[in-house]
Amino acid sequence: MSTENTSVKQLINYFKNYFPLNSKERDELFLHFTERKVKRRGFILQQGDVCRHFTFVVSGCFKMYAVDKNGKEHNIQFAAENDWITDLASFYSEKPSQLYIEAIEPSVILQIKYPDLISLYINHHKFDRNFRIIIEQKFIALQNRVLQNISSTAEERYQSFLEQYPHISNRLPNTQVASYLGITPEFLSKIRKDLSQRSNP
Repeated sequence: MSTENTSVKQLINYFKNYFPLNSKERDELFLHFTERKVKRRGFILQQGDVCRHFTFVVSGCFKMYAVDKNGKEHNIQFAAENDWITDLASFYSEKPSQLYIEAIEPSVILQIKYPDLISLYINHHKFDRNFRIIIEQKFIALQNRVLQNISSTAEERYQSFLEQYPHISNRLPNTQVASYLGITPEFLSKIRKDLSQRSNP
């Protein structure tokens, strides 16, 4: 069995969490999704390029980030196994992206192009419903993050990060987590130390 078949079967299993696919719909995944291997620090999107793919992470881990005028990175989202990552604004508008999507670890992904995804929406309504739920969940997560940045302390934001990304929090360097939280790595170390002391008095 090819690795691509194995990857698509993982995606089929993923959809069981939503509206499970019938045999015809499962066949469509094999036709329209393409497997890609990405090295650590490899890019699947760079600023100025149009985001052409909706990406499912089979294995590995990615970060999506912006770079300010001083060259500082600001992490917006992480994605690891059984999660999606894409610049939705660029993907649907077909305009140049302001973001980067970079592999933090060696990764395997499945990608679908915009015309193929729209074709699935039109010809198989279950995909339309499934992806609507996926996109709604991403929007809710982003909205919650904006609210936390307005009203939560750094420690509260860190605890929310642990709840959102429990399976990758130990895989990310302090610098990546700190960038996501909008704090320095040193302050993140202090937060972790304080939480550890409180849980182990």
